Parts: sequence; structure tokens; C-alpha cells
Amino acid sequence: MRPIEVRGLRKRYGNRPAIDGIDLDVEPGEVFALLGPNGAGKTTTVEILEGHRRRDGGEVTVLGEDPGTAGRRWRARIGVVLQTAADAAELTVRESVRHYGGYYPSRRDPEEVIAAVGLTDKAGARVRSLSGGQRRRLDVALGIVGRPELVFLDEPTTGFDPEARRQFWDLIRSLAADGTTILLTTHYLDEAEALAGRLAVLAGGRIVAAGTPATVGGRDRAHAVVSWRDADGLHEVRTGEPDAVVAGLDAGFTDLRVTRPTLEDVYLSLIGADR
Repeated sequence: MRPIEVRGLRKRYGNRPAIDGIDLDVEPGEVFALLGPNGAGKTTTVEILEGHRRRDGGEVTVLGEDPGTAGRRWRARIGVVLQTAADAAELTVRESVRHYGGYYPSRRDPEEVIAAVGLTDKAGARVRSLSGGQRRRLDVALGIVGRPELVFLDEPTTGFDPEARRQFWDLIRSLAADGTTILLTTHYLDEAEALAGRLAVLAGGRIVAAGTPATVGGRDRAHAVVSWRDADGLHEVRTGEPDAVVAGLDAGFTDLRVTRPTLEDVYLSLIGADR
């Protein structure tokens, strides 16, 4: 059984289709990234999967149940890490984790959770004193203290500095290595490329491409650009056979470069084409 199975999902706001018939599968233990510009339908899709918003059509199964009708036992099996979260700022990190853990029938040991997210040194610190990166680590601690099988991460590293982002990536990798399935929404394409085994690009309420970061949108089949410099100046050739072009160059060239489209190139092309 897949943790997430979606067929023909639809949602409208008035006359505007926010989600226009998408299909989506997420495999056990994988990190799956959902990409798309603002207004593409990412938040609506995730809220439906979390059971926080009703759909207008289609079939949705999350951990074997319909999130629109699932009960408390099902909710204890998922973890949700929102982009922004309200908290009791005067509680300590340890008190917060213990408090949230009390809502679940089978919680993790709070001290183990705090250690897992790298906050052992801050266990006695009040939440209001934490840095942005430490606060996001606490958000994850609260999201995983109930031993969830599936975790939703909504823009988890917005506002992070580069070092904090990479530390957070290590945490996500460790959760996935332990078998937790993760659905990630992010605007950072390098984050999706670093973490996700597969991804989907959502635009205009539809999935316009899906695959691995290396293959999505035909990235692996796209033509390369070969450039070099010789006595006649700078040359540039777009080709599907860059090896043959390089092999055919005369001696004496310099500044050889072979470049293929980045994930950002493909993503911008996909959402541009949709618009």
C-alpha cells in the first residue's frame, strides 16, 4: 500500500479551479517534493491530503484511509510541520515536546526526539529564545514525536541561512533513512534536488511534469550546449550528441564547457509553458 494515492483530485473556489484533476502516488519511505509557483494549488493539495480541507471530486487515500473522513487514530499516524506555527513561547523545548507528545497514543521518548533534531543543548531553553533554524527543528520535533508514518513539510527552510538549511537537510535525510515517508513543498529547487527521490511540478492546478530531479520534464534528454574558444574566437553549439562534437574539435582549443539544463531551467520552462 502506498502512503499517498490520488486520482482525479479536484477543488474549486467559486468559478476558479484550484486543483483540476491531478493524479499522484507517493511510495513508502521516499521524500517526494511538490513544486510550483504561488497559486499553483500546492497548499490546497496538501491540506486535502492532511484532512484539513474538503475536495470537490476525485479519490484520495492517505495511509489507507480517506483523509476527509478519517478519525483521530489516523491523525496520530501523520505529522504536520507548517510553514508558520503558533507556540507557547514561555515553555522550554523539553516542555513543548512532552506536551505535544501527550496527545499521541504511542509517542517517542521526548529526550530522544530532542536529540534527533539536534536540540539537546537547548532542551532547557525557552522557545522564544531560539533562533529561526532552532525553531524549525523544534517544529519538526513536534511533528515527529507521535511516531508518524508520514510527515508533511510545508516550506521547511524559508528564511534559513545556507548553513542552517544544510543542517536541516541532514535531519530530513535521517528521518527518511528511518523509513518515514515525507511530502515536501518548497520554492527552493536546490532543496528539492538535494532531498527528493521524485518530484512533481504543479501549475494552474495541474501536474505538468513528474519524475526524478534528473529526468523531470525531459531534463535527461535535453540538448547540451558545447562551447569552446580557438583562434577564430568563441564557438557555441547546441546538440544532442556533445561527445561527438568534442571528439571532432581540432587541436588548440581552450575554455571547453559542456552544459545541460539545470532543474531551474526545466522548472521555469514548465511553469512558463503552462502560463
